[in-house]
Amino acid sequence: MRSIRFFPGLERLVNIAAIMCGYACLGLCLLIGYEIVARRLLGHSVQGVDELGGYVLAITSAVGFSAALMHRMHTRIELGLSRFPVAIQACLNGMAILLLAGFTMFMLLQVWGTWQTSIAYGSRASTPLQTPLWIPQGLWLFGVALFAFVATSMLIHSCWLLLRTNYQMLNECYGPPSLQEEVDKSLAEAESQLENRPESKREPL
Repeated sequence: MRSIRFFPGLERLVNIAAIMCGYACLGLCLLIGYEIVARRLLGHSVQGVDELGGYVLAITSAVGFSAALMHRMHTRIELGLSRFPVAIQACLNGMAILLLAGFTMFMLLQVWGTWQTSIAYGSRASTPLQTPLWIPQGLWLFGVALFAFVATSMLIHSCWLLLRTNYQMLNECYGPPSLQEEVDKSLAEAESQLENRPESKREPL
């Protein structure tokens, strides 16, 4: 599915953050695997695996919001949208981006307040690790801030397209994916899997 390439540098930043989160999830999986083996065979436990898992989940989710939005993978309910004229579709899609950007700013303010409170009171996790909460919350804040920045950038771009009456481009960038786009995506994924599949060797008769 085609991503929104109005600012290539922003897409590159989102992709790098998503890759880093992927490595964090991989590291967490390795740590959990070691925890299982250590409990069963070595008779000891690694402290704080569940705590680290919660941090990774929160940070990865926040970054994942941006990646999903950049690549148009958020769920959209489009009941009857395609029946409206192109101009009305553009206005509705622009309104959807406006509401999303407003929600991301609300999220950012709430997370910022939580982070500031943790710094002010020197809050620590009530766990054996006693993690200073401003550290994972700071990474969580980065993910939410990235989401808000992506949504706000999209809002500015959609307003620019709306002012230029470029309704078709606005709908292509910010409207829900069409049926043809979904079909093309499925065909591309199927072709990629066929190309990566090793050729089967014929058995001798």
